[in-house]
Amino acid sequence: MDAVLGSSIGVFVGVTVVLFGMAAHFTGQSLATGWRPAWHVLPAALLLALADRFIVFALFQAPLLSLSGFLIHGIVPLAVTATSYRMTLAQKMVRQYPWLYERAGPFAWRARNDA
Repeated sequence: MDAVLGSSIGVFVGVTVVLFGMAAHFTGQSLATGWRPAWHVLPAALLLALADRFIVFALFQAPLLSLSGFLIHGIVPLAVTATSYRMTLAQKMVRQYPWLYERAGPFAWRARNDA
């Protein structure tokens, strides 16, 4: 499992899921709050994945150039950033334009049907 992850499971959970998961969450919120387009999530998550691989390499002697490790460690920040972005954007649309939109779940909004 260490060869696939590019690090041990404990390092993956501690650094990638917890530390960089929180950073990805705040990144997604920041992008949505600043009304950035959705495609900005991808480069932001890529930078987080690069930083994650470097931290794991520098602190825990994991291989830096592990392709499978980079992909697996990159999926977590991408998923968390995209989820946080969409949830924050939906909340922001409903809160800022309550006369136009209402919540349609945690990730979406819809036009109000007021007669």
